[in-house]
Amino acid sequence: MTMRIFLFGAGYSARAFAKLAADEADAIAGTTRSESKADALRTAGIQPFLFDGTDVSPQIAAELAQATHLVISAAPTEAGDPVIAAAHHLLTGAMPALRWIGYLSTVGVYGNHDGAWIDETAECRPRPGRSDNRLEAEKEWSDLARQRGVPLAILRLSGIYGPGRNALVNLENGTARRIIKPGQIFNRIHVDDIAGSLLHLARHETGGVFNVTDDEPSPPQDVVAFAARLMGVAPPPEVDFDTADLTPMARSFYGENKRVSNAKLKSTDYRFIHPDYRAALTAMWAKGNWRR
Repeated sequence: MTMRIFLFGAGYSARAFAKLAADEADAIAGTTRSESKADALRTAGIQPFLFDGTDVSPQIAAELAQATHLVISAAPTEAGDPVIAAAHHLLTGAMPALRWIGYLSTVGVYGNHDGAWIDETAECRPRPGRSDNRLEAEKEWSDLARQRGVPLAILRLSGIYGPGRNALVNLENGTARRIIKPGQIFNRIHVDDIAGSLLHLARHETGGVFNVTDDEPSPPQDVVAFAARLMGVAPPPEVDFDTADLTPMARSFYGENKRVSNAKLKSTDYRFIHPDYRAALTAMWAKGNWRR
């Protein structure tokens, strides 16, 4: 089956997906805002195209005309989704080969649920700003997919980590912190499983909303302590949340407390590469790829 993939926003997660999909895809192309990042995309097996978030070039239009699978990881703004705004005429009428759309969203759209377990049927009550914008973008893409009659998979991602972005790196560079807020729980997801679940859904052209998150929502200080044990170093001292020196954005993350279920994704026969943070950190430490 032919699979020509186009990635709007070829960042950290999309590049991991491209690497995993390389053996199955006939072609993979993606956008970057900066010419300086084009070589990194080529190294990842992605044909790069410049996209400033406003104008779609004739070269992108020609590539979209051949694309069978479209993946969106570009962030929305208060004005809406930039891809739909810039390429609506192409998305609705000039992509004859299109068979599937994947949209990378966030579990932030659920907002706070006071530590309760939730699934994809939970009420969405996002905070104003980035999460609220994501939910609106989900609706825009859902409307477009219905109009086109193609399946749309919305992947709601938890906190992303992986090579170069993890507690081991933070301990090495001295930025790891053990902030204690009793009862606080976060979900997280390794970038390998973002790539793996995205390819799984793309391969089967499966639509729907899916939480892409690991098996074990955990207090953030536990992750730092486990990474320190792996490295054989002392963990940083505990800091009380109420007195911690945090930016307003960092503090706002602690305003959301929930346990997010991945049962729906598992019901599609997806099997997690890293089912929890301990398995993931142990594997990265053993392979020596935690820095990148």
